[in-house]
Amino acid sequence: METYLQITSIWGVYLTAFVFFAGMGVRIYQWATTPRSPVPFGMFPKPATRGGRIAAMLRDTFVAPHSAQIEPRMWTFAMLFHLAALAAFVGHLRLVQEYPVLPKLLGTEGMNSFAAWAGGIAGTLMMVAVLYWIGRRTFGAFKNLSVPEDYLLLGLLLGVIVMGNHMRFFGDVHAAEYRAWFQSLLLFRPHIPEEIMTSNVGWSLGTHMLFVDLFLMYFPFSKLVHAVGAFATNLTRSE
Repeated sequence: METYLQITSIWGVYLTAFVFFAGMGVRIYQWATTPRSPVPFGMFPKPATRGGRIAAMLRDTFVAPHSAQIEPRMWTFAMLFHLAALAAFVGHLRLVQEYPVLPKLLGTEGMNSFAAWAGGIAGTLMMVAVLYWIGRRTFGAFKNLSVPEDYLLLGLLLGVIVMGNHMRFFGDVHAAEYRAWFQSLLLFRPHIPEEIMTSNVGWSLGTHMLFVDLFLMYFPFSKLVHAVGAFATNLTRSE
C-alpha cells in the first residue's frame, strides 16, 4: 500500500499540478491571443450598461436560465451537482487549514458530525447526478450524440466520487490525518501519516487520488474546459 499511496497521493499530485496548470496556461494564452471578431455576437435584448452585461454574464454562467427552459430535468441535476461540488470543495479546504470558528462553536464531536453529514449529502448528490448523466447518454435521446470522451469523463468523475464516499461512509480516519498529509505536500515535505497507512481506507484514498489525478490532468484538454471559458463566452453574448 505504501508504494501505491506514494505514486497516487504524492508524486502523482505533483505531476498532476504541473500538467493541469501548464495545460490551463496554454489554453488561456490561446484564448487571449485569438483575434477578436469584428462582427458583434451579442444576442437581443442586450444590456445597455457594462454593469448590466457583467450581471448577465454571471447569470448565464451560474444560473443558465436558457438551459432550464430547454431541458429542465438536465438543468436540475446539473444545479444539484454543481452546488454539491461547491460544498465538497469548501469542505476540502479543511485539508489546508481547519476552520477558525466552527470547531469552537460545535466542539470536536459536533464538528465531526457536521462534516460527516455535509460531506455525505454532497457526495450522494454528486453521485446521483453523475449516474443520471451516464444513464442519459447510455439510454436516452443523447445516446447517438455521445462520444467516448463523454463516458471517460463521467467514469473518472464517478470514480472520484465513489472513492470519496467510501472514505466518508466507511473510513475511520479523521480530518487531522488527511490535513497532515495534504499540508506535507504543500510544504514539499511529503509523507503519508501512519494512521492512514494502517487504516481501512488507505486503498480508498489512493484510488480516489488516482481518479483525481487522471481527471485533472485531462481537464485542460477536454471539453470540460468550457467551464473556464464560459465567462468570456457569456460576456460576448451580451456585448
